[in-house]
Amino acid sequence: MKTFNDQEIEQVYKMDEAIKDTYSTLQTLNEGLIKMEQRTVIPVEGDKVMLYMPCVDNKEKFSAVKIISIYPDNAKDGYPATQAVTVLTELEHGENVAVLSASYLTRLRTGAMTGIATDLLAKKDAKELGIIGTGGMAFEQALGVLEVRDIKTIRLFNRTLSKCDDFKARLEAHGVKADIEICENVNDVTRASDIINTATNSTEAVFEDEHVKDGAHINGLGSYMPEMREIHTDSIKRARHVIFDDVDGVIEEAGEFIHAVKTGDFKWEKAIGLNDALDQEFERDEKDITIFKSVGASYYDMSAAIGAYKKLV
Repeated sequence: MKTFNDQEIEQVYKMDEAIKDTYSTLQTLNEGLIKMEQRTVIPVEGDKVMLYMPCVDNKEKFSAVKIISIYPDNAKDGYPATQAVTVLTELEHGENVAVLSASYLTRLRTGAMTGIATDLLAKKDAKELGIIGTGGMAFEQALGVLEVRDIKTIRLFNRTLSKCDDFKARLEAHGVKADIEICENVNDVTRASDIINTATNSTEAVFEDEHVKDGAHINGLGSYMPEMREIHTDSIKRARHVIFDDVDGVIEEAGEFIHAVKTGDFKWEKAIGLNDALDQEFERDEKDITIFKSVGASYYDMSAAIGAYKKLV
């Protein structure tokens, strides 16, 4: 069995490939050839948690189990708060063929989902990208957008402004050619942005709907627990189209949508899954806003693991 770390994976497996593989996996899901179980969550002690996410792809003939540890107090001991690996098994003989570090792959598959949804929903001539929250998931989320739209300006907002400086430098080092501005007020981001990416751990909306630009598309990735919220209820209420990465997962985990359903401002029936959206055309006028909400699902992790493994071997 082979073992691959983040650095080895990142050298060979990039965003364009992840988007293609994710698209293919969603088509396989529509063919009924992917089987998955809901994630298993096992508390350890205090607020420490272990998660296990299994999935089988009967077309690619692989099984994957992503194993995640969430230890919020790890920083004081010099360890990451979240650590993850994916165990990949081939289905012909049931051999475990690889263990892949899953930090980069998790970020990459999240960016790939964002890219696909943005391509489906955002205006074709979108040029302005706003990023609210410049933490771990935000970089690949931005790369996903940059892969599908010709972005000319990127505006950054983070409650700790120094993190925006680091994020800007990272984008520039990656070769991003867009103008990059750091904003001290989140409203300056939303007023100008054709596409808004959010990736925070907030428990309340991180922007006000009244400052969202007409025609904007919103990618919400940060709220993945019922008590979390990022997207304003008013934005959810007036969105013309809403896509979820995984409908069942969002219903269980996405705090802002759970809240909007409880207040009568949203109905689950309005949203469709990303897999069901692939072959649809979404009509919109110049003022319509659209939303993509992601909480993650095991078939996305499996897709990235299989794609990376094929490149590595």
